[in-house]
Amino acid sequence: MFDALIDPWRYEFMQRALLEIVIVGVLCGLVGCFVVLRGLAFIGDALAHAVFPGVVLSYMAGKSILIGAFVFGLLTALGVGFLSRSRRVSEDSAIGVIFASFFALGVVLISREAGFRRDLGSLLFGNVLGVSNQDVLATFLIGLVIVVVLFALLKEFTLVAFDTTMARAAGYPVFALDVVLLLLVSGTIVVSLQSVGNILILALIVTPPAAARLLTDRLGRMMAASVAIAAGSGAAGLFLSYHLDTAAGATIVLTATACFLVALVFAPNHGLLSSAIQRRRGYHHVHHYHPMGEDADPH
Repeated sequence: MFDALIDPWRYEFMQRALLEIVIVGVLCGLVGCFVVLRGLAFIGDALAHAVFPGVVLSYMAGKSILIGAFVFGLLTALGVGFLSRSRRVSEDSAIGVIFASFFALGVVLISREAGFRRDLGSLLFGNVLGVSNQDVLATFLIGLVIVVVLFALLKEFTLVAFDTTMARAAGYPVFALDVVLLLLVSGTIVVSLQSVGNILILALIVTPPAAARLLTDRLGRMMAASVAIAAGSGAAGLFLSYHLDTAAGATIVLTATACFLVALVFAPNHGLLSSAIQRRRGYHHVHHYHPMGEDADPH
């Protein structure tokens, strides 16, 4: 039993993969809290797909996929921000236009490169087992910048997340803060591509924070729980994928989903079980209520 627990971590590629997925888990757990609170899951999905042509172009040029992905992530974040300022173009419409056009561009680029299709799976579903020391270092440095910016603007992001109207009335630059948040989401998506891939990355950004939100009503505790669930799911999913011989990225996402389902059912105050118990207690309280008081004599 003990050998089964430590066996995966004897290999250097597994050690690098573990370090990479823990860093990615911390990033996704933190940034994802504001994605969930602001209801930006659709934007996160759009960003994940919109960076795809940048990934393809970088791969074709023999460069790091981070370079092209960052460029297209920046273009997407700025494009959504500026297009949605128009009264005639809703935010959803702006996201849909940019997401569809950029992803279509990536598909066109792939269709012209016959030799590229064999490596498409690793870009779509991730290849955390293939990360190098340089990849881990790049993820750490970029992630550090994202975390520093997030905590530097934590008060502003929190106010905008809970009350946008008050933030505007207080003179906060809501539009600029939205663009910065989109850039942080883009950066998180980009550095997570090699771990869980283009298709699965949204799940790691949304699922742990969604589970954490079921567990607590305090933002600080939600962020801590989200990080713990994301990083823990990454490590557990990596461990399971080694023994089950399954795709690491997909197994990590399914592990995070399992954590969400457990929270959904068993969360102390907001879980389905807790809600059912509260409703049942409320029913019995009403059922046994006597209008004259408990000590009243019915006769």
